[in-house]
Amino acid sequence: MPAYGVYAATKAAVETMTHIAAKELAARNITINAVAPGPVATELFLDGKSEELVDRLTSMIPAGRLGEPDDIADVVSFLVSPAARYVTGQVLRVNGGLV
Repeated sequence: MPAYGVYAATKAAVETMTHIAAKELAARNITINAVAPGPVATELFLDGKSEELVDRLTSMIPAGRLGEPDDIADVVSFLVSPAARYVTGQVLRVNGGLV
């Protein structure tokens, strides 16, 4: 998307740091993962966007809807649970299939 260069660069840095930290801390039995949410229906995302723009962005999501805060919270809850003990160095994209 236009004008997202700095945003994209910072996301790339976080992904790289996730991979490196996971390798560096694995011997200490510490897992490192990142959550990369897509568009989520929050005030932060919706503020200043026209209904037309939100509809256009939503139409790009295969799941057919914006994410909800609970969609993200559920993934974070999984990652901090014992069920994710063997998950490390991953970037989980919680975005309804948006590529």
